[in-house]
Amino acid sequence: MKIEENQIISNKNIFKILAVVVPILLGLFTFNQVFFYAEPGFIYHVRTILGQERVVDNVGYSLILFGRKNAWKKAMTVMADNTTARGISAEDGESNTASVALPPEKIMFLDQVSADIEATVRFKLPTDEETFLKMAHEYRTPENLLRVALIPAFQETIRATGFLMSAEDYYSGSSTELINEFEKQMQFGIYLVKRVEVIKKTVGERTSEADASGKGSKLFGKQTKVVWEVQKQYNKKGEALRKEQKFTLYGISVHEARITGVEPNAKFVERMQLKQKASADRAIAREQRIQEEEQKLLAVAKGDREVAERQAKMKVEQIEMTTKAETDKKQTMIVANKFKEQAKIQQETAKILLEKAKIDAEAVKVAADAQAYKKKEILSADNALAQKLEAEIEIQRVWADAYSKRRVPLYVFGGSDGKTPTGSDSDTKTFMQLMTVDAAKRLSYSRDIESNISR
Repeated sequence: MKIEENQIISNKNIFKILAVVVPILLGLFTFNQVFFYAEPGFIYHVRTILGQERVVDNVGYSLILFGRKNAWKKAMTVMADNTTARGISAEDGESNTASVALPPEKIMFLDQVSADIEATVRFKLPTDEETFLKMAHEYRTPENLLRVALIPAFQETIRATGFLMSAEDYYSGSSTELINEFEKQMQFGIYLVKRVEVIKKTVGERTSEADASGKGSKLFGKQTKVVWEVQKQYNKKGEALRKEQKFTLYGISVHEARITGVEPNAKFVERMQLKQKASADRAIAREQRIQEEEQKLLAVAKGDREVAERQAKMKVEQIEMTTKAETDKKQTMIVANKFKEQAKIQQETAKILLEKAKIDAEAVKVAADAQAYKKKEILSADNALAQKLEAEIEIQRVWADAYSKRRVPLYVFGGSDGKTPTGSDSDTKTFMQLMTVDAAKRLSYSRDIESNISR
């Protein structure tokens, strides 16, 4: 009995749990069938059970009502490279990093050189509802869009771009042009072109001798070559004719297009290496020729320089000699002119001095005449009494001095008659008087005051 009761209790608990869990599961199932979560970066094509169709572009939960949806990335990428995993991935998962990952595309350049190209094109899908629904109706799924529209357009455009130029042109500096042409054709359509055979003359004439100067060399071979050119077709307005990209009819645009790598075939690489080596050899030979010419010019220049230096040195010496002679001549002339000027100055000075001397002599003569006249008049006035008196005084002084210094004997002997001079004072006085009279006589003047005054 107890076992049956326990089993009944256990069954009741299971029913209770199921009564709680089943509604929750049904609710979750119903919610997922009614709503879905719109991820960022995606645009959704939703079809409900009621036959309604709409586009969901907002992030968050949106009504699906037991219908279906397709997730489209707003931007799809087509890549051709060696690093990304190969294959096609439809846009119904958030973990996809690329829409399409392809191996490098093989193209053919205009000069029949094959190459592997790595490129990337990013397409932007329309966001307005009408255009998006038109695209979704046409291609139904992102995978179909990639397979039947975007990948073929990518491959066709990149191959058409390769025919626009030769591989040599590309590796000679036209890589940027190739990238630009690829992007333009992806955006606006593929050019309509025609391939034309053109005969061109070679840039340099080929000769039979390796003579850098070209003298004595003979031309050989054809001096022309045949090349192929791709010419774009234009309408009457001058606009390039294009093959329209079909995906643009559904609002799909090219957001960016890039060529990330070009690897030509091994034969072309070998040929380019040989060409580069030949070009390098020519450049070296050209540089050697230029070097020899420069050495020759250098030797000539050195000779010219030495001659010029000698000429310059001789010219300097001549100039120095001429300058020295001119200087000596000028110095001699200066000295001669100096002497001449000095002589002239001396002559003028002598003349002036002579005139001065004459004037001085005249002055002296006039002064002497005046003095003589003065003395004459003075002498004529008193018969030169003053001079005569002065002379007499001087005479008397001389005799007085002599008298004072005479030697007087202690004893004097004389006659008794008194007439015989004995050297006494009276005798001396008499002698002095006689001498004075004699001097006055010689001076021709009278000692008489009155007679002198009357004169």
